[in-house]
Amino acid sequence: MSKVSVATIASHSALQILMGAKQEGFETVLICLRDRVSVYKRFSHLIDHFIIINNYNDIMRSNVQKTLLDLNSIIIPHGSFIEYVGINNIYDLEPPVFGNRKLLEWESDQFKKLALLRDAGIPVPRTYSVNEDIDRLVIVKLPGAKGGRGYFLARDREELLSKASYLEIDLNNVLIQEYVIGAPMYFHYFYSLVLDRLELLGSDLRYESNVDGLKRIPFRIADPTFTVVGNIPIVLRESLLSKVFDYGERFVKLSKKRIPPGVIGPFCLEAICTSDLDIIVFEFSGRIVAGTNLYMMGSPYSWLYFSEPMSMGRRIAREIKLAIENNMLSKITS
Repeated sequence: MSKVSVATIASHSALQILMGAKQEGFETVLICLRDRVSVYKRFSHLIDHFIIINNYNDIMRSNVQKTLLDLNSIIIPHGSFIEYVGINNIYDLEPPVFGNRKLLEWESDQFKKLALLRDAGIPVPRTYSVNEDIDRLVIVKLPGAKGGRGYFLARDREELLSKASYLEIDLNNVLIQEYVIGAPMYFHYFYSLVLDRLELLGSDLRYESNVDGLKRIPFRIADPTFTVVGNIPIVLRESLLSKVFDYGERFVKLSKKRIPPGVIGPFCLEAICTSDLDIIVFEFSGRIVAGTNLYMMGSPYSWLYFSEPMSMGRRIAREIKLAIENNMLSKITS
């Protein structure tokens, strides 16, 4: 597989992407900030080529893109890639990107992605405009892949306006969404264009500081914050699987019509499971998510498909390999 290399940015889920690519026989390329090189050199057996940059804007430089093209690289996007490179720059990248670039653009717009979920018939929380009365607890979400940083709660419109003023947040650029009470569950899907099938490869809970830390004390000392600091594995009750697969299939089907060619490869539906076992999906990610890092050697679900270690990073590389073998590489990249 030396004719094609797999490239990604040194952050988020880079290590499992690199390991999965090596497991499937590809050369690997890591685009790495200079001050992070020492960390990633500890895993140099996974990295064939380093492209060292001083800042993320350097990724758009002609010499960096030429190097990627010379190495026949396919770029694997992840959350940090979208946040730091910027959605506008994604269309200007010359090397092919695994998946559908248009879906990444929709992911970056919280209103468009909620509309996509709603139109697919997937239950979503109620949303509010800044001018509406608020009759329940809401969470205010900032745009972009910020891992929960800067989110806050409000119980009514007065509290909403007060906190937004204090935090200097423009409420016209945020999502005001009903805060659904329940267990946060993140479902890791993979839609294979080559095999034409939807796979569930894992699920996780996000550990958020300080909202999770507050559970350890018997009284409230601070407003909760939602910055993600880690991930916890979870195996679903088997009775929930039919609903999880149904929502995934609905998402894939509508994405093909609304954002052709639709979702390709990994995506995540991010949901709350209530005490009534209803699953309410509050957003999606149209690429690999950090929760998949829990399953470097595969999850209980991936073993059901492959009977071998299969991380999401390796599943991406396996799809690239299958596409090459079936002359479908242009169909899984954009």
